Amino acid sequence: MKFVLAPDSFKESMTAKEVCQAMEKGIKKANSEVDCIHVPMADGGEGTMQSLIDATNGKIYSLKVVGPLGREVDAMYGILGDNDTGILEMASASGIQLISPEERNPLKSTTYGTGQLIKACLDHGIKKLLIGIGGSATNDGGVGAIQALGGRFLDKNGNELSFGGGELDKLDYIDLSNLDKRLENIIVEVACDVSNPLCGEKGASNVFGPQKGATPETIRILDKNLAHYAHIIEKQFNKKVLNIPGAGAAGGLGAGLMVFLNGTLKKGIKMVIEYAGLEEKIKDCDMVWTGEGSIDFQTQYGKTPLGVAQIAKKYNKPVIALAGRIGADIEVLYEKGIDSIFGIMKGAASIEEALSEGKENVERTSENIVRLLNLL
Repeated sequence: MKFVLAPDSFKESMTAKEVCQAMEKGIKKANSEVDCIHVPMADGGEGTMQSLIDATNGKIYSLKVVGPLGREVDAMYGILGDNDTGILEMASASGIQLISPEERNPLKSTTYGTGQLIKACLDHGIKKLLIGIGGSATNDGGVGAIQALGGRFLDKNGNELSFGGGELDKLDYIDLSNLDKRLENIIVEVACDVSNPLCGEKGASNVFGPQKGATPETIRILDKNLAHYAHIIEKQFNKKVLNIPGAGAAGGLGAGLMVFLNGTLKKGIKMVIEYAGLEEKIKDCDMVWTGEGSIDFQTQYGKTPLGVAQIAKKYNKPVIALAGRIGADIEVLYEKGIDSIFGIMKGAASIEEALSEGKENVERTSENIVRLLNLL
């Protein structure tokens, strides 16, 4: 028998690769003849880079970059196993987790470090670049990232703008003459699971600004500034980004990547499925295993287990899902392709215990499932 193991990470407990390993260990205890194919997964958010690096035998590199408030931070980027594809998560360089709640200020925060990670990928001679843009601390429309790549954003006196979304009202002209020429020869795909436009009630500033430290007055300023930024882009490049779905992702980084890097926005889970080669591996397997830390009715909205199940059902493969927590209304998932969901906990436990015992819980549950299958 051949099982494809395609779980997401169990947040703060195990990477997706570690979940695969624990699943296989339990499976083999019950049936040593099962062939386990590991396909570590993610949904485009945190952990996507690690999953694709693991799935393709790629390599992760570290780099000191400019953090969201201008201080140096340690960030990471990766090169997939094909040696032609770079991958990064903007949160590694420009993420909200890098700033304490007291310091968060989207008027000042920048995506400059994200641009430095892009440049580092270019230095490897890549042909394609994958960028995850969740978890940002910024609202600068991606201006900082483009500055790091050689673009210049000038005021009416020809002075370059400082960092942050609070500067965009001064923008008069965008000079791309020194933009890294290597960008012209690569394909850029952006993992983006939100459809927010750049501005307005559902735009970047109004929806995501508060969690980044924006007050109601700050939100008004940021929204107005991004609208001005979109106006300059349309005036200079004849590109309308104001109302494009996803343009408001990561404080407008979605718009910046579309305009200046010709980036294409894609659903995160679809991107991971493609680059991990999941569909090809599922075609000739007997059963598919997936899972993540928490499974509930929200899993149907672009989360890993459902994405995996939908591919499996194209080939009529049974799907088993494991979860650290099983929440409300999971019945909808049975209707959408998951055949059975198993909680891995052995009993009542503190959060700390549950996280630390994740591997052994996955292993034990996997063994018990296969022991049941052996009886059939």
